[in-house]
Amino acid sequence: MKARLPYFIAVIVTMILGFSSRRFAEALPVFAAEHAGDALWASMIYFGVRAVGVQKSLLWAALISLIFCFGIEFSQLYQAQWIRSIRSTFIGALVLGSGFLAVDLARYSAGIILSLLIDGYFSKRSLMK
Repeated sequence: MKARLPYFIAVIVTMILGFSSRRFAEALPVFAAEHAGDALWASMIYFGVRAVGVQKSLLWAALISLIFCFGIEFSQLYQAQWIRSIRSTFIGALVLGSGFLAVDLARYSAGIILSLLIDGYFSKRSLMK
């Protein structure tokens, strides 16, 4: 549990930063306001995956996170009524998003890569360990 605690804290901090980037978007530079929320969402996913798979390699966590984030984004191409009604809720929109945007794939990738680099620096682990 001791090894997982920093990742749980990182998830919470990243969530706060992500919500703040949406809530206070008008106070941020335009680039940050447009891109930070999605990058931070992907960072939160990465840290959550690390919390669950703390014994796995950093690269494994990054790949699982990328697959998950891309999967959620591509699922937005599916627009049946039942899933649109889930997406219309606050939690549903946070988890599943609302509509496919190709630029989100780049945002997710950037967030995961940044998180991977931060994780590697602070954990002093190589990508493969």
